[in-house]
Amino acid sequence: MRRATAAALVATALGAALTATPAHARGGRPFGIDQCTATACHFDVPPGTYDVRVTLGGEAASSTSAAGETRRSLLPETAVAAGEQATRSFTVNVRTPEGEPTGPDGTPGLDLTLGGSAPALAGIRVTPARHTRQIILIGDSTVCDQPGDPYSGWGQQLPQYLRKGVSVANYADSGESTVTYLQNPQLWATVQPLIRPGDLVLVQLAHNDKTTDEATYRANLETLVAGIRDRGGEPVLVTPIVRRWFNADGTLNNNTALLVNGLGVDHPAVIRSVAAAENVPLIDLTAKTRALVESLGVEGSKALYLYNEKRDNTHTSVHGATVYAGLVRDELLARHLVPEGRVRVG
Repeated sequence: MRRATAAALVATALGAALTATPAHARGGRPFGIDQCTATACHFDVPPGTYDVRVTLGGEAASSTSAAGETRRSLLPETAVAAGEQATRSFTVNVRTPEGEPTGPDGTPGLDLTLGGSAPALAGIRVTPARHTRQIILIGDSTVCDQPGDPYSGWGQQLPQYLRKGVSVANYADSGESTVTYLQNPQLWATVQPLIRPGDLVLVQLAHNDKTTDEATYRANLETLVAGIRDRGGEPVLVTPIVRRWFNADGTLNNNTALLVNGLGVDHPAVIRSVAAAENVPLIDLTAKTRALVESLGVEGSKALYLYNEKRDNTHTSVHGATVYAGLVRDELLARHLVPEGRVRVG
């Protein structure tokens, strides 16, 4: 594959475009794309938000997906008939660290990976984004951009459900509680100044508040809500995904599954209460995931989590994270938090 120098596509002024176009083809198939190989692209751009437009397809039937940075799903698998092309666009957040806020810096610039059963990239264009709506995520390991297989957080899968004009900046971090997220200068003190007027900020923290008393937990949620509003952002409280911990009768009606800690603090109930008292939109992901897991049953629900791989009933597989991100997408639409035209529903 032919690859041009990185400098050829660096934007040198605000609004300058980075464009990759098909190189010489053999037999009608693209032989190479500047800045891309057959399965990946790299653009030397500074941190920021970028619109990406991809042209998919070729002589043969194809099916292509796109991921970026730390395993973020940016475009669902898209089938294109033989001899045809399809154009898709999405907006991606580029930052350092590129994954978890307390993790490694990652690779500078924008990295994209092409997947799917028969990937075919005919063209790509990357430009600095303008007038975007940003969705910032604050959460734990069930939300974050997990660095390696087989783990995935639902926030890692959410971008594929969004079209150009809405970006996801995932500042969830493994192992964090409301206490540690507020205390760690790499987390809340870093994230709060990044909130812009009109940004949505989704908060799901509960799994690691195992020793947090109810008064402290409530106060921490109120602090996050107030801090988001101070920056002109719109807070959205999200109850935690359930743990896959069944009773003998096939239900999840127990403290482990429903995130009631050892002090008797019912985290979802407190979140609902704070949302109502502070007039904050609520995504009741506990109720949504409980209904889904119970409907699938003991065997069917294993694929949502890492039970088969790790005997893990808390963390989700790529499949489970994708399904749960779809539930979040549905709630964002139902509560009119994101315009329909900015959301992929098919």
